[in-house]
Amino acid sequence: MPNTTKPPLCGKIALVTGATGGIGTAICRRLAALGCSVGIHYNTDQDAALALMEEFKELYMHRYGSKFACYGADMGNYDEVKELHEHIVSILGPPNILINNAGSTLSLTGVPSIDVVPIDDFETAWRINCGSAYLLTQLCMPAMEGEGFGRIVFVSSVAAMTGGIVGPHYASAKSALQGLVHWLAGAYAKKGITVNGVAPALIGETKMLTGDPEELARKIPVGRLGMPDEVAGTVLWMIETGYVTNKVIAVDGGMVPQH
Repeated sequence: MPNTTKPPLCGKIALVTGATGGIGTAICRRLAALGCSVGIHYNTDQDAALALMEEFKELYMHRYGSKFACYGADMGNYDEVKELHEHIVSILGPPNILINNAGSTLSLTGVPSIDVVPIDDFETAWRINCGSAYLLTQLCMPAMEGEGFGRIVFVSSVAAMTGGIVGPHYASAKSALQGLVHWLAGAYAKKGITVNGVAPALIGETKMLTGDPEELARKIPVGRLGMPDEVAGTVLWMIETGYVTNKVIAVDGGMVPQH
C-alpha cells in the first residue's frame, strides 16, 4: 500500500525532456523522490531511460503510488513531440510540471564564423532547443489552466547571456527560450502557473561538456565545475516556490553577474 505520509509533490505529474543526460536525470530523481509521477523523455538512449524508470518504480511506486513512463522522440520533429505528449498523457495524465530540458549543439562547437553553420543546421538547432519546448508548453498549458496550477522550467544556457563558445545556432536558440520565459510568465501569473528558467554553464558529468575539465574549471570563479544535482536543486526551488516566476537564474559558479 502507498505510504500515508505524502511528500510535497505527491500527485503531481512531471514531464522532463532530455531526461537521460546528466541534468535531466538529476531533475527526474529529485522529482520522483518528492512523490511526482514522472514522464521520462529520451532521444536515442532507450536503455538509460528504461533503467531510470525501473529504478523509480522500485523505489517509489508502492511507497507513494507514483507512476512512471518513458518515450523516445526526436525533438527536432514536431510530430514526434506531439506523440511524446500524447503518450505521457495516456499513461500518467496531463503534466502539471514541465521541464523543457532537451538541447543539442548538433556537434557544432567552437564555431569561428557564421558561415560555418548552414541555415538548415541553424533551423534544426532552433527546433530542438526552442521550438519543441514552445510546442510542449502549448500542449501542456490547457490542463494547467484548468487545474489552476502549473510549473514550467526552461533549461537555457549562459550562452544566451554571453554568446558562449558553441556557436550562433545554440546561443540564439537558448536566448529565444529566455524571451519565451518572460512572455509566458506575464501571461499566466494570475492563473497559478509559474514560468522560470535556469542557465547552466560548465556542468560536469553531462554530455554537453567539451574540453579538459581541469582547464575549464580554471575559468570559473568558484574554481570547479558545477554538478547536475546543483542545477536540479535550483529547478526544484522554482517548482516548490509559488512566489517565484519570470526569473532566469544562471547556475554557473559566478561566471555571469546578475542583478
